[in-house]
Amino acid sequence: MTIHAVEVENLVKRFGHFVAVDHVSFQVRRGEIFGFLGPNGAGKSTTIRMLCGLLMPTSGKGVVAGYDLMRESEKIKQVIGYMSQKFSLYEDLTVMENLLFFGGIYGLSAALLKERGEQVIERVGLREIRGRMVHTLPVGWKQRVALACAVLHGPSILFLDEPTSGVDPISRRNFWSLIHQMVEKGVTTFVTTHYMDEAEYCDRLALIYRGKIIALNTPSILKSETLPQGVVEVECDPLMTAVDLLRKEPWVSESAVFGEGLHVIGKEGKDPRQEVSALFEKHGILLKKMDWIRPSLEDVFVSLIEKEQVP
Repeated sequence: MTIHAVEVENLVKRFGHFVAVDHVSFQVRRGEIFGFLGPNGAGKSTTIRMLCGLLMPTSGKGVVAGYDLMRESEKIKQVIGYMSQKFSLYEDLTVMENLLFFGGIYGLSAALLKERGEQVIERVGLREIRGRMVHTLPVGWKQRVALACAVLHGPSILFLDEPTSGVDPISRRNFWSLIHQMVEKGVTTFVTTHYMDEAEYCDRLALIYRGKIIALNTPSILKSETLPQGVVEVECDPLMTAVDLLRKEPWVSESAVFGEGLHVIGKEGKDPRQEVSALFEKHGILLKKMDWIRPSLEDVFVSLIEKEQVP
C-alpha cells in the first residue's frame, strides 16, 4: 500500500483564459494534516474541489484514496469526507435528521447508520443539541454538525475547505481539537485556510499564490529556510511614519505592521537593529522596544509573496 493518500502531478484548472490552478504537484501522506495556505482567490477551493471529484481538471493527473482523479471521480466521492466553506446543512432539519439524511446519501444501512450516528454525536459533542433545528444554532455549532456529517460514513480522507471561516476564536480552537482526534484515529486531513495560526496545526503546509505552489514543507522548516536572517520586532511612535521610512531603505528586505508594532527583515550581512536605531534617531522616531523574534508563518508568507511579485 502506498504511503500517500493523495498524489497530484501538474494539475491544471482553467476557466476560459483564466488559470485558477497552475500545474500544482504534491503528495499527502496517510495520517497527516496537510494544509493549503493562501489568500482568497489563490486556487485553494478549486484544488480541493478537483480532489473531491466535484470539478474536472483541465489537465494533469492524480490519485486520491487509490482512485484515479480523471476516471474514477464517483468512487472518490464515496470514500472521502468533504466539508465546504458554507456548511452544506439543511437548516429546516434537526441535527439528527441531517445526520440521517447524509448517512442515507452514503448508502449506510439503517443499523449501521444508527450505530455510526451515535458514535459521531458523542465524538463531536452534539448530544445536547441533537434535537435542535439547525437554523437555530450558532455558527460554531453548525460547524460541528457539518463535520459530523462529513465523517459519518468513516472516510479515510477528510477534505476541509476553509472550515472555520467566520467562526469565533474559541470555536476554531475547539474545532481543531476535534480534527486532531480524527487524525489520531487514522483519518488523513487536507485543509485549506487563510488563517496563519491555523496553519501552525498542520504537519506539512503548501503555500499557494495565484494558482501556484510557492513553498511546501513543515511550518518550522518553512520559517527557518525562508527567513534564516531572522526578524526584528520594533515598537515605535509614530508607527506609520516609521513604516514609510523603512520601506525606502536599501538595507531593508521587508517591513510590515504587525499588531501595534513592526516586523523588520534586513538583507543578508546587515544588522537591522543598528540600522533601525540610527534611522529613527536621525528622523526623530521614538524607539520604545526592539528585539529579535522567531519568524511567524505570516512573515514567511509575506516574504515569499513579495519575491513572487518582483518583476
